[in-house]
This record gives sequence, C-alpha cells and structure tokens, in this order.
Amino acid sequence: MLMIPYREQDHAKLVAVWERAVRATHTFLEEHHILFYKQMVSEALEQKQAEVWEVLDVEQEPIAFIGLDHSFIEMLFVDEHFQGQGVGKFLVFQTMKMKGSELRVDVNEQNEDAARFYAKMGFVQTGRSELDGSGNPFPLLHLEMKRTGV
Repeated sequence: MLMIPYREQDHAKLVAVWERAVRATHTFLEEHHILFYKQMVSEALEQKQAEVWEVLDVEQEPIAFIGLDHSFIEMLFVDEHFQGQGVGKFLVFQTMKMKGSELRVDVNEQNEDAARFYAKMGFVQTGRSELDGSGNPFPLLHLEMKRTGV
C-alpha cells in the first residue's frame, strides 16, 4: 500500500470511496442524511479543510483516505471492498508516524464496527456527545490514543 497526499484529480473517486464506505457501515443513516454528509465531505475535500492523505492500490487508484486536523482524525474511510484488509490500520499507523501517538477521533456510536476498530487500535473513550458536529441526533464517542512508540 502507498499513502500519498491528496490529489485534486482524485476528488470524485474519494467522494465515491466515502459513499461506498458509508453505505456499508452507517446503516443508521437515511438517504437524505447520506446526501447531506456527502456534500459536506465533498466540500471539505475541495476546500482542503483538512490535511488529506490517500491510500492507493496496486493500480494507483484510491481505496481509502484520512483527513487530519493536526492530531485529530476528522475522517477515515476505507472503500467497502477493502475493509477488513488492514487498510485502516495502515492509515492509523502512518498517521502516528507523522503526528505522534496522541491521536484523537470522534466516531458515531451507532457505527459499532468503527468503534471496535478504534478500540483494537488502542483508542479509549474520553467522552460522548448526544449530537454530531452538524447537530444531528447521531451520538458521538470521543476517543483518544496515547501510546508510546509505533
């Protein structure tokens, strides 16, 4: 796997990766929610609101991405066809190499697979919010990792 900085030419492909990942994992969302968040993600990528890194497959096509605000993981999405193959773990470890081991992330409480993934990676819950960042009733778990070494 190869991790590279965001490439503008991959914008539509990354939004498609996001949508496939969300449809596979965020079963609690209704269609209008998906469309709302899809627009937000598209704008965030386009406006470079976060430091974005892509993971490319052997054919140099994006299969996952992570968006960072310093050591806070704003978004981490793996194409549904590549989930469970170590891509997310690769992204977290590469991020630790770049940003250090004190990473933070918020995860939807209803996304149990993501919560389990982050727990396996060493994140612990430090708080909870009833609403997501957009004010929608999708509780967030606030997680933090404090590890020494990678």
